[in-house]
Formats: sequence, C-alpha cells, structure tokens
Amino acid sequence: MSRWIGPLIVAVLAALAAWYTTLAAAPMVIMDRAWEQLAAQSGFNRMAHGPLVTAESQTIVRPSPDLAYSVCAFDLTQGPLRVHAHPVPGHYWSLTVFDSETNVAFVESDRDSKGAPVEVILSTADQTVPGGARKVTMPGAKGVALLRVLLNDRAEFDAVTGYRKQSYCQPLKQP
Repeated sequence: MSRWIGPLIVAVLAALAAWYTTLAAAPMVIMDRAWEQLAAQSGFNRMAHGPLVTAESQTIVRPSPDLAYSVCAFDLTQGPLRVHAHPVPGHYWSLTVFDSETNVAFVESDRDSKGAPVEVILSTADQTVPGGARKVTMPGAKGVALLRVLLNDRAEFDAVTGYRKQSYCQPLKQP
C-alpha cells in the first residue's frame, strides 16, 4: 500500500496543477479568441453595428436574439480610445467594456445615464487623457466594448440601428 502513496500524491498534485492552470488561462484564451474574431470582422478601435444574431451568424457563444449588438474590439497600444454610446429612446441599452480576461471594466445603461449619451476614454495606466474626461483605466491594452440594445420587436431593428450607428469608438487625438 505504501508504494502507491508517492504516485498517488504526484497524480493529485498534477491534477490540481492542471485544474488551476485551466481556470487561470481559460478567460484569457476565450477573450483572445473572441477579440481576434471580432477584429477580423471589422478591424479594431472602431464600432461595428452587426445584424440581428441567428444561430448561423453568432460570433460569441449564446447571444440573445432580442438584442441588437454593436461591438468594438480595441487595442490601446497606440493610445487611448474614446467610446461613445448614443441613447436609443424607449429601449433598454447598455455599454459594457471587458478587459482581455473577460472581466467587466465598465458598465453603464440608459437607466444609469437617464437617457443621456455615455462617453468614456479607455486607456492604460501609463496613458494620459484630457482633464474632465471619464477615464476607464484598463489593466491591459486589449479588450472589447459591447453596446446592447433590447428590441421591443424584431421588426424595429432597422429603426434602432439608426440610433446605434451614432455610437462609435475612435482613437483619442493626441495633442
């Protein structure tokens, strides 16, 4: 029996190491893959206003068919990024910014902004932004900004898209 204790301890330690590595690495791997797919579709540092999601067209796992999505895969290596979410009257909408490990760095909805536009500047800790700007300091250079608008009826998608197209991501002009 005692000769099995050593190999059993090694097996348990290896299983624990594999489990921990999977938990630690999975968010980065998932987000990196999603970021690459989104950037390949529309580039980075610009907002893409997608069509209604279907099972055949989904980029992200389990998107809601009742939401209109606008996505901005961003890379802050060249400087800060302005993200502007335009209000969509009569609809719930939200802007969520995810970092490279799928953590939420910022979220605000129409209920928080009371129907006003939401504008933030995404930057890394070492980048400067103009005074008075709403700065969101990102832990890394890559991430995704996601604008979601809840549709009351799928037939209103085109009308809602007119408002969504007023939302944007753009590099902050440096002085």
